[in-house]
Amino acid sequence: MNELNDLAEKVGVLLKERGETVSVSESSSGGLVSAALLSVPGASAYFMGGAVIYTGIARDELLGVDIDAHPGMRSASEPYAVLCASAARERLGTTWGLSETGAAGPTGNRYGDDSGHTCVAVSGPVELTETLETALTDRTKNMDLFAKKALELLQKALGQAGS
Repeated sequence: MNELNDLAEKVGVLLKERGETVSVSESSSGGLVSAALLSVPGASAYFMGGAVIYTGIARDELLGVDIDAHPGMRSASEPYAVLCASAARERLGTTWGLSETGAAGPTGNRYGDDSGHTCVAVSGPVELTETLETALTDRTKNMDLFAKKALELLQKALGQAGS
């Protein structure tokens, strides 16, 4: 089992034990967060859905977020990650919302972030955000690292909520 799936299994066990659910909004990880969570047998007990929010149209239609209601907010930022995590949680009625938004590479994004930049957020009983800067231009490696960071943050939030 790879590291990402091992982490997803640990998170899945915690969610199942607690009877909690999660929804995912991810961008530069391209669905890897959702795929890892779904790789765990019994995922239907906790995984309610996920979306790859790669464009403004996807954000508007899948998350129901009106970005005009949030002046000055931009993608690939911690406030935007929280907004997406909260929207995913509210849209699907889950205990937890998890999001990732960044620039996988090989170049940066139009907001001035370098390749390897992502912001992840958890919304729920505990709200957390983190920014990861890998300094890598390897798109596939960044996608894996972004997904891992998102699941690590969810695991951290679950730990804090359980204390």
